[in-house]
Amino acid sequence: MKSFDQLHPALRYHIVNTLGWVDLRATQRDAIAPIHAGDDVLLLAPTAGGKTEAAFLPLLSRAANQSWSGLSILYLCPLKALLNNLEPRLSRYAGFVGRTVGVWHGDVGEPARKRMLRDAPDVLLTTPESVEAILVSARIDHQSLLGGLRAVVVDELHAFAGDDRGWHLLAILARLEWLTGQRIQRIGLSATVGNPDDLLTWLTRNRGGRIVGSGAGLTTGDVLADHVGSVENAVTVLSRVHRGERRLIFADSRARVEELAAGLRRAGVRTFVSHGSLSADERRQAEAAFAAEPDCAIVATSTLELGIDVGELDRVIQVGVPPSVASFLQRMGRSGRRAGSVRNFLFLATSDSELLLALGIARLWREGYVEHVEPPAQPAHIYAQQIMALVLQEKGIAVSDLDSWLGVTFEAISPSDQADVVEHMIATGMLSLDAGILGLGALAEQEFGRRHFGDLVVSFSSPMLLSVTFGRTELGAIHPLAVAPLPDGEPIVILLAGRSWRVVDVNWPRRRVSVVAAEGEGRARWLGSGRPASFAVCRAAEAVIAGAAPGCRLSRRAVSKLEEVQERLPFVDATTIPIVHNGQDIFRIWTFAGGRANAALAQVIPGAGSRSDDFCITIRGGSDAAAIKSLSKIETVWVRPLVSSEMIRELKFGSCLPEKIATSTIEARLLDRDGIQKTLARTPRLLDAVQ
Repeated sequence: MKSFDQLHPALRYHIVNTLGWVDLRATQRDAIAPIHAGDDVLLLAPTAGGKTEAAFLPLLSRAANQSWSGLSILYLCPLKALLNNLEPRLSRYAGFVGRTVGVWHGDVGEPARKRMLRDAPDVLLTTPESVEAILVSARIDHQSLLGGLRAVVVDELHAFAGDDRGWHLLAILARLEWLTGQRIQRIGLSATVGNPDDLLTWLTRNRGGRIVGSGAGLTTGDVLADHVGSVENAVTVLSRVHRGERRLIFADSRARVEELAAGLRRAGVRTFVSHGSLSADERRQAEAAFAAEPDCAIVATSTLELGIDVGELDRVIQVGVPPSVASFLQRMGRSGRRAGSVRNFLFLATSDSELLLALGIARLWREGYVEHVEPPAQPAHIYAQQIMALVLQEKGIAVSDLDSWLGVTFEAISPSDQADVVEHMIATGMLSLDAGILGLGALAEQEFGRRHFGDLVVSFSSPMLLSVTFGRTELGAIHPLAVAPLPDGEPIVILLAGRSWRVVDVNWPRRRVSVVAAEGEGRARWLGSGRPASFAVCRAAEAVIAGAAPGCRLSRRAVSKLEEVQERLPFVDATTIPIVHNGQDIFRIWTFAGGRANAALAQVIPGAGSRSDDFCITIRGGSDAAAIKSLSKIETVWVRPLVSSEMIRELKFGSCLPEKIATSTIEARLLDRDGIQKTLARTPRLLDAVQ
């Protein structure tokens, strides 16, 4: 029997006659049998590859064939905007077999929620945080609403798995299975990832499943890199090129998005904006208007990287660099959807380092490389959150029942550490204990009880980044590693927005860094960056400096700038690790190991005044080449990042953890152990050079 013929007759009729589809895509055909069989499935396809239909149509067919009743399917997304975008399409498909779809998230009003509680839809589009809010609500009968769940679809699974929301998601799934008393089918939808087998194992917690689709990255497309030198120059270029086309412009900070949008509007370009600080209504209006207008630009952070439909795009442009090859693929995949068009991407680098990182990403992409999705290590704080959530959900829970509810979700945390977390929460008043039953303590009520425990249902805080301001001007964001204290109270100098800045104050509660201009420091840290780049991208950039092909076309400006960098760094050969000194008191070790690995290595190099960026470690005074060469004798296990008390306070639910566990959790997340190990393996090839 053909795959298509396995679908419910009503679906087959509407696919052909209502949707007018001649055939299903390969991934959609291949997904039917395993989903019908109730298997856990990981569906892989590039952006606009038909993953939604590949999961949803067979599930609707299964629901109709087996007469599922009530709320039986959860469809989870990382963004509310994506849920809103999907609802009309999924409602239409569900209607083909007489099923209904509802949407439940923070922007959905109370009247709509009450209607769904009275008459539950067959399919609920929501977020893990909204499911958590339902579970901890004393006003909702969880068993009545959720007791009939049979399947869960997780859209953009890679986006969940790469941060703490993924651990929260897994805990929610485990609790739903315990609540329903049955195994719930898990279907993950993901863009291209480098380790699909690991991602499936993570989603299913080792219970097996099927991978449908290809994990290979697409290596075709028209990619051009240009060096414009500043955001102001980027605005000039953007206002002059590709007029008459619909352009999606990415920038990786809200400050840069606003700066670009303001400049484009002054230049007469019809411009819309999308980022997380805007209201939901403003984002929806911008996305709708952008999709309808042929000659305009929308400037966005990663909010539009995921599958929100903004119509057919002519161009995708990045001012700066995306954080990864996977992100680059997602963004480029927004173009080339129209028949006869080609996927395209334009890098506009505002600094030397941005150009080099862009060329590194392009080189890795052309080689077919895609990063592995790695869940954050040691989610002890999410374990603490889940204990409190279960206490609220069950109005008290026995310590001995925690494993029954959470299953193997937190097996990465040792049993002794789990016990220490519970003991610490009781000792500090975060939890109470009475006859073996855990209750919520006064401290938990105080810290998380606001807005009906709204802070408790959200597993993540904003990314661990600090906003940098010069007076009233926001310059961008940096990683906390960039402001780690230096020996002997030396001033901290960072490079941002193409200039060097001296840090004068770090306000951790407000996550704000105040700076003043630092004259004369730019050349010393000309390769610095606010956000740490990965080991793989930096090594690819090193290869390009050494003469390897970048993997994309270069503008004349980019060719000239790359030649200038190569003349400035003639000692880079992609084999040795050069130690460069200026004949006085400054040494630089050109590791190209990435920001996280270099920051940790800088802590263990003998001498005073070690600083680091993505490409090198700079040492001022108190050292000589012989001492620096001791780097080759360092063992990976010795290397630890510097964890400040402020970082511990910034860890959400960190107050629930013993200090030792909180510190080890942050260390594990700051540390690029693989990058450090590979860099130390290269240290026998240290090379002296004079700048």
